[in-house]
Amino acid sequence: MDTKYIFITGGVTSSLGKGIISASLGKLLQARGYRITIQKFDPYINIDPGTLNPYEHGECYVTADGMETDLDLGHYERFTGIETTRDNSVTTGRIYQSVIERERRGDYLGKTIQVVPHITDEIKRRILLNASKQPFDFVITEIGGTIGDIESQPFLEAIRQLRWELGSTRALNIHLTYVPYLAAAGELKTKPTQTSVKQLQGFGIQPDVLVLRTEHELNDELRKKVAHFCNVDVEAVIQSQDLPSIYEVPLNMLKQGLDVICLKKMKVETIAEAELGSWYDFLERRRQAKDVVNIALVGKYDLQDAYKSILESLAHAGTYHNRKVKTHFINSEFLNRDNVAEQLQDMAGVVICPGFGQRGIEGKIITAEYTRTHDIPTFGICLGMQMMVIEFARNVLGYTDANSTEIDPETTHNVIDLMETQKTITQMGGTMRLGTYDCTLITKSRTWKAYGEKQHIKERHRHRYEFNNLYLGEFEQHGMRCAGFNPSANLVEIVEIPTLRWYIGTQFHPEYSSTVLQPHPLFMDFIKACLWKS
Repeated sequence: MDTKYIFITGGVTSSLGKGIISASLGKLLQARGYRITIQKFDPYINIDPGTLNPYEHGECYVTADGMETDLDLGHYERFTGIETTRDNSVTTGRIYQSVIERERRGDYLGKTIQVVPHITDEIKRRILLNASKQPFDFVITEIGGTIGDIESQPFLEAIRQLRWELGSTRALNIHLTYVPYLAAAGELKTKPTQTSVKQLQGFGIQPDVLVLRTEHELNDELRKKVAHFCNVDVEAVIQSQDLPSIYEVPLNMLKQGLDVICLKKMKVETIAEAELGSWYDFLERRRQAKDVVNIALVGKYDLQDAYKSILESLAHAGTYHNRKVKTHFINSEFLNRDNVAEQLQDMAGVVICPGFGQRGIEGKIITAEYTRTHDIPTFGICLGMQMMVIEFARNVLGYTDANSTEIDPETTHNVIDLMETQKTITQMGGTMRLGTYDCTLITKSRTWKAYGEKQHIKERHRHRYEFNNLYLGEFEQHGMRCAGFNPSANLVEIVEIPTLRWYIGTQFHPEYSSTVLQPHPLFMDFIKACLWKS
């Protein structure tokens, strides 16, 4: 069949969960046998979120082909198991950059470049791009931001045009809004939803389906009221109530028939029942898990979205070990030798988080020393791995000034150094070592065993600095070994201390490739090692 396009917009307020609804709908359609992909269009002018502070935008997620993207792409991959690419993430900055480059080349033959049609045409081209490269039955497009934002208007105009050009059976709009509860009045209020829909209609878009975000159960009378005022079929007014886990949202949407409603409106015959057996099994494991394993996240961003993929990867692994993972954020900026024991004493394991810059570095190094000397399972990721290396150089090799040249360019023992390929780069955005690279594992290492005794793996990266191989011999002589390396660049990808129960650092980001149905083997092995103290 011809590719169908589903557009998901949001109103009233941000952070309602458009990404979760997009991922959930994608999962349901996929479970019925349809080929799907999900893409995110963000209205901000940054080319990508790679240079954004995590406090601004949360985690920067990296695709296998090396695109720095919004964290919602992580939800898409974790829910569906699909592998997104740079074509699944588009910003206003990328749209304007493309149009301006074409104008500079003279491609427009002297025409005046305008938002309509040139910017909107480029948006439409990007929306259709994925399906032009490989066959998809459904392309779900999430539009970032909130209806009424000035920066969103070109995207809404592009959607309006596409809906007209493709026709009602090939294009559909789902609008996600908020129904607040006023405690003083004891009432749920639909006026914000009505206003949001009227704004959307003002752009020439009539929503086909409404998803109402709410903390309270919505009765049939309220849903009928919303349907009446918003010109939407009452059965197409869906509620998205707070649930114990985001992974229950697909089943809630299934129960209310969101996928079936979309299929009917697009004149698609249902080819099969939704096959969600493994998903139900996963959720049942989560519900049955009673015992808790306490894991410390040592980092500098006191914001859960900054480490979203790590949190979800730990939760996946915990579920498959029949445990609830309780994470405890510990701000490395305030960690020191006097309080580290108190902060970590009840932790079954510790994750030393990734990041950039000097703030909180010494706290991570102190953490690595404490967990190494007290044999606490420790997982260092990217910068976390580098801090494990620096700590070992200072306290085992005796190089008291050992450091990364990112932190101290004048250090005489640069055990972590800027990659050779990075030394001529001047621009910050999109220039790191990004995406999937090969790694060869050392036979008999702990990491090799964790990966099921695989010799070759592929993992995603986001870094500029690397282990300095000039020191590799000394490290290995004193007990910290390279457990994996990149075969083409001889870059050390993994370090571990075999004499400890679980002390592993990875230069790559394994959290990017953990999914609900395929938890990452390193997180699985890490949680297993933590269970003795849980």
